[in-house]
Amino acid sequence: MTGTGTGRAVISAEHLLEELERGRDIVLLEIGREPAHALAASEHLPGAHYVDLPTQLAGARYPGSGTYPLPSGEAVQRQVRRWSIYDGSVVVVHTRAEPQLATRAWWILTWAGVPDVRYLDGGVEAWVSAGGRLSREEPAGGSGGFTVTPGSLPTFDAEEAARLARSGKLLDARAAGAYMGEQGGGHIPGALNLPSAANLGTDGRLKGQDELREQYAALGISEGTEVGVYCGGGIAATVDILALSTLGISAELYPGSWSEWASDPSRPVVRGDTPG
Repeated sequence: MTGTGTGRAVISAEHLLEELERGRDIVLLEIGREPAHALAASEHLPGAHYVDLPTQLAGARYPGSGTYPLPSGEAVQRQVRRWSIYDGSVVVVHTRAEPQLATRAWWILTWAGVPDVRYLDGGVEAWVSAGGRLSREEPAGGSGGFTVTPGSLPTFDAEEAARLARSGKLLDARAAGAYMGEQGGGHIPGALNLPSAANLGTDGRLKGQDELREQYAALGISEGTEVGVYCGGGIAATVDILALSTLGISAELYPGSWSEWASDPSRPVVRGDTPG
């Protein structure tokens, strides 16, 4: 396998099985929203560490921060050591039912400078379908030697979001109802709506490149387009970013997203199904 950056960020279950059989240094991380003991109570990929995204890969909230602030470099470094990530490790993130949790972990670890992070397309279900076995074994704690470098992926803030909506493409990855403000709220003026789920097929796997390219081209997005993405709290937006990366298109994340934007009543809001 080659390094990813954000260009080769996806791995199939079949390819993962092959790499494990070859003895590659692969660190498996199952991403969820449950306490860490949840993995011990259920079968999982052999050797996988369970990661509670809100407590292990997000920072503490503060006034105006948004729902899931970026973690500190020190916090990510502690986890890297615990998960036995080294310079040559391939880190494979996956989930059971919420792909956006795994894509957020992929983004955070890549942002922290981990050089080869892969999203397991289809998650645990794809692994089982490919003939992978499950286990109840608890992985041993480690002492990974990789040194993180936070800021290895670009981000943008509220001011930049307003600029991107005018001079580039600002994507809102929330469901259409949230974008339109059906139950309050709305969207950042000028933002286009592409729900994160639009990147996935009915089997939960990423759509093919031709289909993805077509849906982004319909929004005026292709290679060379300046793109920024936000959602409610900076999680679902990473599905759009991952999908775009498979097309060779770089997109930046607004970590604070709508939860940060809406915390300031002076910021403008548009309701309805047009960008505004």
